[in-house]
Amino acid sequence: QVQLVESGGGLVQAGGSLRLSCAASGRTFSMHAMGWSRQAPGKERELVACISRSGYSTYYADSVKGRFTISRDNAKNTVYLEMNSLKPEDTAVYYCAGRLELSGSRYYTELYEYDYWGQGTQVTVSS
Repeated sequence: QVQLVESGGGLVQAGGSLRLSCAASGRTFSMHAMGWSRQAPGKERELVACISRSGYSTYYADSVKGRFTISRDNAKNTVYLEMNSLKPEDTAVYYCAGRLELSGSRYYTELYEYDYWGQGTQVTVSS
């Protein structure tokens, strides 16, 4: 069982930056592939970035490619989402997610593939 707690959200002006963190409990964080998703008001939740358990493989949704960077520090049981050049349409609640991954090299791009979810952190980008 893994528990996830996000932090780092807030209010930022368009063009600004934020770094989200997701701290995981438990001793098996390094065996989990991780992802960040978001849900804006009135919209479906969407995956924005994901990373393999090793950190060597990453994936980004087209809407954030080139602006967001996902990374992880297995020694600190933490996954990050660095968000730059933020736009008002990035406003959403951002959720961290994880699932056990035995191979080491895979990441998961579908929300249903994740087993553990955090409570979310609000990101608001003003124009």
